[in-house]
Amino acid sequence: MDQIEQLKQQLQQQEKLASLGMLSAGIAHEIQNPLNFVINFSKLSDKLLRDLTDIVDDNEDKLSEDDREEVGDIIADLRDNMAKIVDHGERAISIIQGILMVSRGKANMFIPTDVCKMVKEYVWLSYHAMRANIKGFNISIHEQYEEGLPLIMVIPQDLSRAVLNVMNNACYAVWKKQQEADGDYCPEVSVVVKTEDGKLVISIADNGEGMTEEVKQRLFENFFTTKPIGQGTGLGLGITRDIIENKHGGTITFESTEGEGTTFMFTIPLRK
Repeated sequence: MDQIEQLKQQLQQQEKLASLGMLSAGIAHEIQNPLNFVINFSKLSDKLLRDLTDIVDDNEDKLSEDDREEVGDIIADLRDNMAKIVDHGERAISIIQGILMVSRGKANMFIPTDVCKMVKEYVWLSYHAMRANIKGFNISIHEQYEEGLPLIMVIPQDLSRAVLNVMNNACYAVWKKQQEADGDYCPEVSVVVKTEDGKLVISIADNGEGMTEEVKQRLFENFFTTKPIGQGTGLGLGITRDIIENKHGGTITFESTEGEGTTFMFTIPLRK
């Protein structure tokens, strides 16, 4: 009866997550329109700023040296601000498009993808989600992305979900250890994306609580979780293994030492 009740609670949690996914897709779609306006008007303002600069240059003999210097500084600051608005706006658009791709993307469609950019976005999405849900949560994230990595054929909406699942677990593991560790403990997660021997390798390592032998044996079982009800469904790693092994033809491996940390590694053959 206890197992039935636990399964019932887990299924209810999955239903809530499914509803939340639908809601997130709707919100993402609605946010995308005003973000487009922000980006477009920032670009228009930058053009107007260039026109203003030309006018100032044509009339610089009518301004004192101090006024010319002050106007120049203001124009430079405005130009920097416009560039930052466009940059962060386009990053937000990219995240929203990722959410929409997950919710309505075509199943099993391989698309040329900037994997480094995608992994980075979902690593930090996981981090900020944890900060939003856990007061005072903070960790050090060390990133190593192979420079010049070309677009790689993957199923982006699925691979991003796999990265998010493992990163969520890494964040939870270091947070859990921090609750019992002394003041010298520094929670850290290391992320590596590279190619090796004709394969894409994505590694996510943490220095969290690690796993017991029992957890290692049951890690990929559906509905098995070490998290409290409401915080974990026990489906994430099973889905992740299906994404890496069945959909991408790769392998997922892990190493873990209880009390020291865990490393997950995705190895995916490069498609031509």
